[in-house]
Amino acid sequence: MSEAPIRALVFANGDLNDGPAVQAALRVALESIIIAADGGARLALASGLMPHVVIGDMDSLTPEELDSLQAQGAAIQRYSAHKNETDLELALLEAVRRNATWIRLLGGFGGRIDQMLANVCLLMLPELVGRDVALVNERQTLWLIGPGTHMLYGSPGDTISLIPWAGDAVGVRTETLAYPLRDETLFVGPARGVSNVMLAHEARVTLVEGLLLVVHTPGRA
Repeated sequence: MSEAPIRALVFANGDLNDGPAVQAALRVALESIIIAADGGARLALASGLMPHVVIGDMDSLTPEELDSLQAQGAAIQRYSAHKNETDLELALLEAVRRNATWIRLLGGFGGRIDQMLANVCLLMLPELVGRDVALVNERQTLWLIGPGTHMLYGSPGDTISLIPWAGDAVGVRTETLAYPLRDETLFVGPARGVSNVMLAHEARVTLVEGLLLVVHTPGRA
């Protein structure tokens, strides 16, 4: 019998954008390590969760908030503001350090487009390879897949977008999607892989080379 995965919920300092995908992640909170990237601690608290660890340069939390978090048992890991990593990157690496194999990132979207793009790019961290890592926002779930065959689970009518990431995706084949791909290349630039539709509760995506960003939206996006 296989062991249950070690789960982590990682809260970024963005907007929670509550919805079905966010609620699905929060349902496993009691079984998860709660990690907050600086001001992401406020999102965790607003969700009824006390972070196990708050990590970052602490430029988004007041001294009073930090004292309160620490008094309630949160470990505070303070870094210099003059660092190469974002607070969220440090939080994800902390989840890896704690051996989490299932990680959901919440609050990764907000008012800054640069931060939003950087947060999606963090899915490419080498330390996350081989782990089940996804970014959830309202009713959407985003994750990366590499060479091999991957199953997608949902419902007929769900929207699936396949976006080539960090280069062209070669040898893409899909099954049980309305607009099939048959050993084709999805090139960076054209939006050909956007807004496909699931025809069943399962779909299969295979690629030979490259990375695909999968965006799953229940129902019509």
